[in-house]
Amino acid sequence: MLESITNMEFNPQSMETGSPSSQRKLGRGKIEIKRIENTTNRQVTFCKRRNGLLKKAYELSVLCDAEVALIVFSSRGRLYEYANHSVKGTIERYKKVSSDQSGAGSVAEANAQYYQQEAAKLRHQIESLTKNNRSLSRHLMGEGLTDLTMKDLKNLESKLERAITRIRSKKNELLFAEIEFMQKREIELHNSNQFLRARISENDRAQQSMSLMPGTSEYNELVQSQSYDSRNYFQALQPNTHYARQDQTPLQLV
Repeated sequence: MLESITNMEFNPQSMETGSPSSQRKLGRGKIEIKRIENTTNRQVTFCKRRNGLLKKAYELSVLCDAEVALIVFSSRGRLYEYANHSVKGTIERYKKVSSDQSGAGSVAEANAQYYQQEAAKLRHQIESLTKNNRSLSRHLMGEGLTDLTMKDLKNLESKLERAITRIRSKKNELLFAEIEFMQKREIELHNSNQFLRARISENDRAQQSMSLMPGTSEYNELVQSQSYDSRNYFQALQPNTHYARQDQTPLQLV
């Protein structure tokens, strides 16, 4: 959509290819770009170039579907403008885009500066902590104590005492845990030993019962030995009549 172009001699229909002005070919030489001193010539040049500039703006908006806004002030203060949408809307859009770009750039720069400062602080802290740890380790090993004051030595002594206390408590904790584990292990081994003894006794009884079953050689030997002993026992109970008759004295009548 085209808005009215005020105070200018510009007709879009004159840009048709069949117009005499478009078919006119004029040879132009190079001119020096500087202020035209002649007022009449300056005014004529302004009108021609203004119309050409407005024509190019119109062609750009139509051919490329671009949003174009053109504002021109003459030397006398007269306003000439062209916009395919709205000059005011285009200007507002320009302000918004320019403010977003400047704001994004400023925010990015601020973030980069902040991160650089934080990185420098962290590097300084890391260096100081590394230095303190090295010196503390040397002091704990008993090295470099000549430069320490009495207060520093007392602080180092208290640190060593606290460290020894923590080490001893950790050592006792580990020892108690090991003793408890060994006691549990002893109980488990004792129970396993009792179970194995019971199994061995059951196996022995099972083997004895299997060996005493009828039909086995051990069972026959046992029966024979028991029958032999019973016969001897009964023979021992019978009286010896032979010796009794020899010992008996005859009776005599007086």
